[in-house]
Amino acid sequence: MLAGTIAAANEVKMYEVTVPVESRTISFENPTGEKGKAGMAASNIGVGRKGSPAKDFMPRQTYTLCDIKGPGVIRHIWVTVDRSVETLQGIVVRGYWDGQEHPSIEAPLGAFFGIMHGKLGAYQSAVHSVNPSAGMNIWLEMPFAKQAKITITNESNKKTPLFYYIDYTLGDKLPGKFGRLHVLYRRENPTTLKQDFEIFPQRTGSGRFVGCVIGIRPLEGNWWGEGEVKVYLDGDKDFPTICGTGTEDYIGQSWGLQPVTYLYGGTSLLEEGKLNTFYRWHIKDPIYYKKDIRVTIQQIGWRDGLYERQDDWSCSAFWYEPIPSAKLPPMPDINARMKNYLAETKEK
Repeated sequence: MLAGTIAAANEVKMYEVTVPVESRTISFENPTGEKGKAGMAASNIGVGRKGSPAKDFMPRQTYTLCDIKGPGVIRHIWVTVDRSVETLQGIVVRGYWDGQEHPSIEAPLGAFFGIMHGKLGAYQSAVHSVNPSAGMNIWLEMPFAKQAKITITNESNKKTPLFYYIDYTLGDKLPGKFGRLHVLYRRENPTTLKQDFEIFPQRTGSGRFVGCVIGIRPLEGNWWGEGEVKVYLDGDKDFPTICGTGTEDYIGQSWGLQPVTYLYGGTSLLEEGKLNTFYRWHIKDPIYYKKDIRVTIQQIGWRDGLYERQDDWSCSAFWYEPIPSAKLPPMPDINARMKNYLAETKEK
Protein backbone atom coordinates (compact mmCIF):
# COMPACT_ATOMS: atom_id res chain seq x y z
CA MET A 1 0.00 0.00 0.00
CA LEU A 2 1.32 3.41 -0.96
CA ALA A 3 1.57 6.99 0.19
CA GLY A 4 -1.90 8.17 -0.81
CA THR A 5 -3.50 5.30 1.07
CA ILE A 6 -1.35 5.93 4.13
CA ALA A 7 -2.46 9.55 4.18
CA ALA A 8 -6.10 8.49 3.85
CA ALA A 9 -5.73 6.02 6.72
CA ASN A 10 -4.38 8.74 8.98
CA GLU A 11 -6.57 11.60 7.79
CA VAL A 12 -7.76 13.68 10.69
CA LYS A 13 -9.91 16.79 10.51
CA MET A 14 -8.12 19.91 11.70
CA TYR A 15 -10.67 20.40 14.48
CA GLU A 16 -10.42 16.88 15.90
CA VAL A 17 -8.65 16.96 19.26
CA THR A 18 -9.00 13.37 20.44
CA VAL A 19 -6.81 11.17 18.24
CA PRO A 20 -4.93 7.92 19.05
CA VAL A 21 -1.44 9.28 18.34
CA GLU A 22 1.19 11.12 20.34
CA SER A 23 3.13 14.15 19.09
CA ARG A 24 6.89 14.23 19.50
CA THR A 25 9.91 16.27 18.37
CA ILE A 26 13.57 15.28 18.39
CA SER A 27 16.32 17.90 18.48
CA PHE A 28 19.52 18.45 20.43
CA GLU A 29 17.25 19.74 23.22
CA ASN A 30 15.55 16.32 23.34
CA PRO A 31 17.58 13.78 21.34
CA THR A 32 15.34 10.83 22.27
CA GLY A 33 12.01 12.58 21.89
CA GLU A 34 10.89 11.30 25.29
CA LYS A 35 7.86 12.83 26.96
CA GLY A 36 8.82 15.47 29.50
CA LYS A 37 12.53 15.27 28.68
CA ALA A 38 13.04 18.32 26.46
CA GLY A 39 15.00 21.46 27.29
CA MET A 40 16.81 19.96 30.29
CA ALA A 41 20.34 21.14 29.40
CA ALA A 42 21.82 24.16 31.14
CA SER A 43 23.26 27.32 29.61
CA ASN A 44 25.14 30.14 31.34
CA ILE A 45 21.76 31.57 32.42
CA GLY A 46 20.41 28.37 33.92
CA VAL A 47 18.84 24.92 33.38
CA GLY A 48 16.35 24.84 30.52
CA ARG A 49 17.48 28.24 29.24
CA LYS A 50 18.61 27.33 25.71
CA GLY A 51 21.22 24.88 26.93
CA SER A 52 21.60 22.71 23.79
CA PRO A 53 20.11 24.21 20.62
CA ALA A 54 22.93 23.07 18.31
CA LYS A 55 26.24 21.26 18.08
CA ASP A 56 29.39 21.65 16.02
CA PHE A 57 29.42 19.07 13.25
CA MET A 58 33.01 18.09 12.61
CA PRO A 59 34.62 16.62 9.47
CA ARG A 60 34.24 12.82 9.21
CA GLN A 61 31.71 12.82 12.04
CA THR A 62 28.38 10.95 11.93
CA TYR A 63 25.34 11.93 13.97
CA THR A 64 22.29 9.78 14.47
CA LEU A 65 19.56 12.40 14.20
CA CYS A 66 16.89 9.98 15.34
CA ASP A 67 16.37 6.34 16.26
CA ILE A 68 12.64 6.05 16.91
CA LYS A 69 10.63 2.96 17.85
CA GLY A 70 7.34 2.67 15.99
CA PRO A 71 4.80 2.52 14.68
CA GLY A 72 4.83 6.15 13.71
CA VAL A 73 5.18 8.73 10.97
CA ILE A 74 7.87 11.39 10.59
CA ARG A 75 5.90 14.44 9.50
CA HIS A 76 8.52 17.16 9.03
CA ILE A 77 12.28 17.63 9.17
CA TRP A 78 14.00 20.99 9.51
CA VAL A 79 17.79 21.41 9.34
CA THR A 80 20.09 24.39 9.15
CA VAL A 81 23.86 24.44 8.66
CA ASP A 82 26.26 26.93 7.13
CA ARG A 83 25.54 28.01 3.55
CA SER A 84 28.62 26.62 1.81
CA VAL A 85 28.65 24.24 -1.12
CA GLU A 86 31.15 22.11 0.84
CA THR A 87 28.50 21.55 3.50
CA LEU A 88 25.45 21.16 1.27
CA GLN A 89 27.20 18.71 -1.07
CA GLY A 90 29.55 17.18 1.49
CA ILE A 91 27.11 16.12 4.21
CA VAL A 92 25.18 12.93 3.43
CA VAL A 93 21.72 12.02 4.77
CA ARG A 94 20.88 8.34 5.18
CA GLY A 95 17.53 6.92 6.28
CA TYR A 96 16.87 3.37 7.47
CA TRP A 97 13.41 1.87 7.98
CA ASP A 98 12.34 -0.99 10.23
CA GLY A 99 15.72 -2.57 10.78
CA GLN A 100 16.79 -2.84 7.14
CA GLU A 101 20.58 -2.69 7.16
CA HIS A 102 21.08 -0.69 3.96
CA PRO A 103 19.67 2.82 3.64
CA SER A 104 16.50 3.65 1.76
CA ILE A 105 17.53 7.32 1.69
CA GLU A 106 21.02 8.37 0.60
CA ALA A 107 21.63 11.86 -0.71
CA PRO A 108 23.69 14.99 -0.07
CA LEU A 109 22.04 17.20 2.54
CA GLY A 110 21.22 19.93 0.04
CA ALA A 111 19.81 17.56 -2.55
CA PHE A 112 17.59 15.88 0.06
CA PHE A 113 16.03 19.29 0.66
CA GLY A 114 15.72 20.12 -3.05
CA ILE A 115 18.93 22.17 -3.37
CA MET A 116 21.03 21.05 -6.32
CA HIS A 117 24.62 22.16 -7.02
CA GLY A 118 24.98 23.24 -3.35
CA LYS A 119 23.45 26.57 -4.43
CA LEU A 120 20.89 28.05 -2.03
CA GLY A 121 17.84 29.98 -3.11
CA ALA A 122 14.48 30.66 -1.49
CA TYR A 123 11.60 28.55 -2.74
CA GLN A 124 8.54 26.59 -1.66
CA SER A 125 6.79 23.57 -3.14
CA ALA A 126 4.43 20.88 -1.94
CA VAL A 127 7.44 18.96 -0.60
CA HIS A 128 10.11 21.49 0.37
CA SER A 129 10.50 24.99 1.75
CA VAL A 130 13.92 26.60 1.84
CA ASN A 131 15.13 30.10 2.67
CA PRO A 132 18.39 31.80 1.60
CA SER A 133 19.93 31.37 5.06
CA ALA A 134 19.83 27.56 4.78
CA GLY A 135 16.61 26.98 6.70
CA MET A 136 15.66 23.69 4.97
CA ASN A 137 12.37 21.82 5.38
CA ILE A 138 10.85 18.64 3.97
CA TRP A 139 7.17 17.79 4.49
CA LEU A 140 6.78 14.32 2.96
CA GLU A 141 5.32 11.72 5.33
CA MET A 142 7.78 9.00 6.33
CA PRO A 143 5.88 6.09 7.92
CA PHE A 144 7.57 3.25 9.77
CA ALA A 145 6.32 0.14 11.56
CA LYS A 146 9.09 -0.62 14.07
CA GLN A 147 12.02 1.77 13.67
CA ALA A 148 13.05 4.98 11.94
CA LYS A 149 16.74 5.78 11.94
CA ILE A 150 18.22 8.83 10.20
CA THR A 151 21.92 9.67 10.20
CA ILE A 152 24.05 12.41 8.68
CA THR A 153 27.75 12.12 7.91
CA ASN A 154 30.08 15.04 7.29
CA GLU A 155 32.29 13.86 4.44
CA SER A 156 33.72 17.35 3.90
CA ASN A 157 36.73 19.01 5.48
CA LYS A 158 34.58 21.78 6.94
CA LYS A 159 33.12 22.20 10.41
CA THR A 160 29.59 23.58 10.56
CA PRO A 161 27.03 24.36 13.25
CA LEU A 162 24.10 21.96 13.08
CA PHE A 163 20.54 22.67 14.22
CA TYR A 164 17.59 20.36 13.51
CA TYR A 165 14.06 19.28 14.38
CA ILE A 166 12.35 16.00 13.50
CA ASP A 167 8.59 16.23 14.11
CA TYR A 168 6.71 12.94 14.26
CA THR A 169 3.75 11.06 15.67
CA LEU A 170 3.65 7.72 17.46
CA GLY A 171 0.90 5.13 17.51
CA ASP A 172 -0.25 5.72 13.94
CA LYS A 173 -2.45 2.99 12.50
CA LEU A 174 -0.64 1.88 9.34
CA PRO A 175 -1.80 -0.54 6.62
CA GLY A 176 -0.42 -4.06 6.51
CA LYS A 177 1.73 -3.27 3.48
CA PHE A 178 2.85 0.30 2.93
CA GLY A 179 5.63 2.21 1.22
CA ARG A 180 8.60 3.70 2.99
CA LEU A 181 10.17 6.86 1.63
CA HIS A 182 13.18 6.27 -0.61
CA VAL A 183 15.49 8.99 -1.97
CA LEU A 184 18.30 8.54 -4.49
CA TYR A 185 20.86 11.10 -5.69
CA ARG A 186 22.56 10.77 -9.07
CA ARG A 187 24.98 12.88 -11.08
CA GLU A 188 26.47 12.42 -14.55
CA ASN A 189 29.15 14.96 -15.41
CA PRO A 190 28.96 14.84 -18.37
CA THR A 191 26.09 12.73 -19.63
CA THR A 192 26.66 10.20 -22.42
CA LEU A 193 25.84 11.33 -25.94
CA LYS A 194 22.55 9.84 -27.22
CA GLN A 195 21.96 8.06 -23.90
CA ASP A 196 19.03 9.33 -21.83
CA PHE A 197 19.83 10.47 -18.30
CA GLU A 198 18.20 8.21 -15.71
CA ILE A 199 16.19 10.21 -13.20
CA PHE A 200 15.02 6.98 -11.58
CA PRO A 201 17.02 3.86 -12.56
CA GLN A 202 15.08 0.65 -12.98
CA ARG A 203 13.39 -0.52 -9.81
CA THR A 204 11.44 -3.77 -9.47
CA GLY A 205 8.43 -4.49 -7.30
CA SER A 206 5.52 -2.20 -6.52
CA GLY A 207 5.65 1.43 -5.50
CA ARG A 208 4.81 5.04 -6.22
CA PHE A 209 7.10 7.55 -7.91
CA VAL A 210 6.60 10.83 -6.02
CA GLY A 211 8.78 13.06 -8.17
CA CYS A 212 12.19 14.60 -8.55
CA VAL A 213 14.44 17.63 -8.26
CA ILE A 214 16.82 18.07 -11.21
CA GLY A 215 19.93 20.18 -11.58
CA ILE A 216 21.67 21.00 -14.85
CA ARG A 217 24.95 22.80 -15.56
CA PRO A 218 25.02 23.41 -19.32
CA LEU A 219 28.37 22.65 -20.92
CA GLU A 220 27.75 24.65 -24.09
CA GLY A 221 25.53 27.44 -25.36
CA ASN A 222 22.12 27.13 -26.96
CA TRP A 223 18.92 25.83 -25.38
CA TRP A 224 19.45 22.47 -23.73
CA GLY A 225 15.91 21.54 -22.68
CA GLU A 226 14.20 19.85 -25.64
CA GLY A 227 14.49 16.40 -24.06
CA GLU A 228 11.37 14.41 -23.21
CA VAL A 229 10.78 12.63 -19.89
CA LYS A 230 9.89 8.98 -20.36
CA VAL A 231 8.34 6.67 -17.76
CA TYR A 232 8.73 2.95 -18.45
CA LEU A 233 6.14 1.00 -16.44
CA ASP A 234 5.56 -2.69 -15.68
CA GLY A 235 7.47 -4.40 -18.45
CA ASP A 236 7.94 -1.54 -20.93
CA LYS A 237 11.09 -2.11 -22.98
CA ASP A 238 11.71 -0.14 -26.16
CA PHE A 239 8.99 2.46 -25.65
CA PRO A 240 7.46 3.91 -22.46
CA THR A 241 3.86 4.19 -21.33
CA ILE A 242 4.30 7.87 -20.42
CA CYS A 243 6.22 10.31 -22.63
CA GLY A 244 6.49 14.07 -22.18
CA THR A 245 6.91 16.77 -24.83
CA GLY A 246 9.91 18.72 -23.51
CA THR A 247 11.87 19.49 -20.38
CA GLU A 248 10.06 22.66 -19.30
CA ASP A 249 6.75 21.08 -20.30
CA TYR A 250 7.31 18.31 -17.75
CA ILE A 251 7.31 20.83 -14.88
CA GLY A 252 4.26 22.67 -16.23
CA GLN A 253 6.12 25.59 -17.81
CA SER A 254 6.49 26.58 -21.47
CA TRP A 255 8.89 28.18 -23.94
CA GLY A 256 11.89 27.71 -21.68
CA LEU A 257 12.25 27.87 -17.91
CA GLN A 258 10.78 30.68 -15.81
CA PRO A 259 11.85 31.53 -12.22
CA VAL A 260 8.53 30.59 -10.59
CA THR A 261 7.91 27.98 -7.91
CA TYR A 262 4.48 26.38 -7.76
CA LEU A 263 3.27 23.51 -5.57
CA TYR A 264 3.88 20.66 -7.98
CA GLY A 265 6.41 22.01 -10.46
CA GLY A 266 8.70 24.95 -10.92
CA THR A 267 12.19 26.41 -11.29
CA SER A 268 13.89 27.20 -8.01
CA LEU A 269 17.22 28.33 -9.52
CA LEU A 270 17.69 29.92 -12.93
CA GLU A 271 21.05 31.29 -14.02
CA GLU A 272 21.17 31.60 -17.79
CA GLY A 273 24.01 29.50 -19.14
CA LYS A 274 25.08 28.45 -15.65
CA LEU A 275 23.17 26.57 -12.94
CA ASN A 276 19.52 25.54 -13.15
CA THR A 277 17.29 23.65 -10.69
CA PHE A 278 13.73 22.55 -11.38
CA TYR A 279 11.31 20.06 -9.81
CA ARG A 280 8.14 18.06 -10.45
CA TRP A 281 5.91 16.36 -7.85
CA HIS A 282 3.43 13.67 -8.90
CA ILE A 283 1.09 14.20 -5.96
CA LYS A 284 -2.16 15.03 -7.76
CA ASP A 285 -1.20 12.88 -10.77
CA PRO A 286 0.28 9.78 -9.10
CA ILE A 287 2.55 7.38 -10.93
CA TYR A 288 2.09 3.88 -9.53
CA TYR A 289 3.95 0.80 -10.66
CA LYS A 290 3.14 -2.85 -9.94
CA LYS A 291 6.17 -4.70 -11.32
CA ASP A 292 8.89 -2.23 -12.26
CA ILE A 293 9.64 1.36 -13.25
CA ARG A 294 12.33 3.40 -14.96
CA VAL A 295 12.26 7.19 -15.53
CA THR A 296 14.60 8.94 -17.99
CA ILE A 297 15.05 12.30 -19.73
CA GLN A 298 16.64 12.88 -23.12
CA GLN A 299 19.69 15.06 -23.69
CA ILE A 300 18.39 17.10 -26.63
CA GLY A 301 19.01 20.77 -27.41
CA TRP A 302 18.01 23.27 -30.09
CA ARG A 303 20.43 24.90 -32.54
CA ASP A 304 18.61 25.62 -35.79
CA GLY A 305 16.85 22.33 -35.07
CA LEU A 306 17.05 19.44 -32.64
CA TYR A 307 20.44 17.96 -31.83
CA GLU A 308 21.96 15.52 -29.34
CA ARG A 309 24.19 17.05 -26.66
CA GLN A 310 25.98 16.37 -23.37
CA ASP A 311 25.69 18.37 -20.15
CA ASP A 312 26.19 18.01 -16.40
CA TRP A 313 22.96 16.59 -14.90
CA SER A 314 22.12 15.67 -11.32
CA CYS A 315 18.87 14.71 -9.63
CA SER A 316 17.20 13.53 -6.46
CA ALA A 317 14.40 11.01 -7.04
CA PHE A 318 11.73 10.44 -4.36
CA TRP A 319 9.47 7.39 -4.19
CA TYR A 320 7.65 5.01 -1.85
CA GLU A 321 8.07 1.25 -1.88
CA PRO A 322 7.58 -1.49 0.71
CA ILE A 323 10.46 -3.19 2.49
CA PRO A 324 12.45 -5.31 2.21
CA SER A 325 13.69 -3.21 -0.67
CA ALA A 326 16.75 -3.56 -2.88
CA LYS A 327 19.89 -1.57 -2.21
CA LEU A 328 20.16 1.83 -3.85
CA PRO A 329 22.66 2.26 -6.69
CA PRO A 330 26.01 3.63 -5.49
CA MET A 331 26.01 7.38 -4.80
CA PRO A 332 28.78 9.56 -6.28
CA ASP A 333 31.63 10.16 -3.85
CA ILE A 334 32.35 13.61 -2.46
CA ASN A 335 34.83 14.47 -5.21
CA ALA A 336 32.28 13.67 -7.92
CA ARG A 337 29.56 15.53 -6.00
CA MET A 338 31.73 18.63 -5.61
CA LYS A 339 33.38 18.77 -9.04
CA ASN A 340 32.94 22.14 -10.82
CA TYR A 341 30.60 23.54 -8.15
CA LEU A 342 32.98 25.58 -5.99
CA ALA A 343 33.64 28.12 -8.73
CA GLU A 344 29.97 28.23 -9.74
CA THR A 345 28.53 28.79 -6.25
CA LYS A 346 30.74 31.37 -4.59
CA GLU A 347 28.68 33.62 -2.31
CA LYS A 348 28.23 37.11 -3.63
